[in-house]
Amino acid sequence: MSNTKATFSVVRRQVVQYGVVACAMGIAGLASSPAMAQGYPSKPITMLVPWAAGGGTDAVARAVAAAMEKDLGVVINVVNRQGGSGVVGLNAIVSAKPDGYTISLFSGELTMMHWQNLTNLTYQDITPVGMVNFDYAGLQVSSESSYQSAKDLLAAVAADPTGTFKASGTGQGGIWHLALTGLLLNQQMPADQVTWIPSQGAAPAMVELASGGIQIVPSALAEGRAMIEAGRSRPLAVMAPERNPSFPEVPTLKEQLGTDYTIGTWRGVIGPKGMDPAIVARLEQAVKVAYDSEFYQSFIKNQGFGAEYRDAKSFGEFLVENDAFMGELLRESGLAKK
Repeated sequence: MSNTKATFSVVRRQVVQYGVVACAMGIAGLASSPAMAQGYPSKPITMLVPWAAGGGTDAVARAVAAAMEKDLGVVINVVNRQGGSGVVGLNAIVSAKPDGYTISLFSGELTMMHWQNLTNLTYQDITPVGMVNFDYAGLQVSSESSYQSAKDLLAAVAADPTGTFKASGTGQGGIWHLALTGLLLNQQMPADQVTWIPSQGAAPAMVELASGGIQIVPSALAEGRAMIEAGRSRPLAVMAPERNPSFPEVPTLKEQLGTDYTIGTWRGVIGPKGMDPAIVARLEQAVKVAYDSEFYQSFIKNQGFGAEYRDAKSFGEFLVENDAFMGELLRESGLAKK
């Protein structure tokens, strides 16, 4: 792992090796005119979120849903279906009727869960609509912690192989767990040097961090913003190529450790497999309108989330790349089961 640069820029260059996902996922017909979806939508839409209320995915979902409502002209009800490290939410969206009235704001776990045998479902079992966000992992400790830098924290972790340090932010094998194990390997430590405490997302993990139940949360900085601003947590670093403009005082790992290790997660709108291409095109249009809206862009900027848009076709291609990347990193971290 010390020679692996866990950065999506590396993976994006691998798309030729893994092929284009458009045909496999049945999205080649997305060029259909939205006018073909006459009468859609005519009733409220449900947007499922695979994580707990208050976390990053939930926050992005509610912002996207609010902006999409204005374009679609119907209510979008955000429903949290957390559990099983995202499996419960994925099962719910995959089993939904593909009529466009049940969609999901999903996260990077989609391309991770099957590698861990948590589910047999993969990106091939859904319909991509549009990606709206990408966030790099952060490294946060309690404000009462004595550690003032990532270098200090990791030195203490390396000196204590007894499992004293505990971390959380998602389920076992979730993106923030993988971010931490990858960092430990990058720093020549065992992947399990820090004990991982599974949670239903970053929001409950930040509460546990502030109460002293755990020592580290490696989630996106935006997910810890409330605790940071309340003075209850301290961000030590961001696992990104450059500093987050919303948290300019937080240095990158490279600044502190000299490492090129970077990792993060995406969030995007998906639907069940087999959706009418015209309905997908209408939803894709609404997602783009929402993404470009002043409301969503202000939300992204104010909360510190990363803005990155991909249309349905590009999102589908990205899922192929991301799936291959995550499989490799999970195997190196000892978290893959196949």
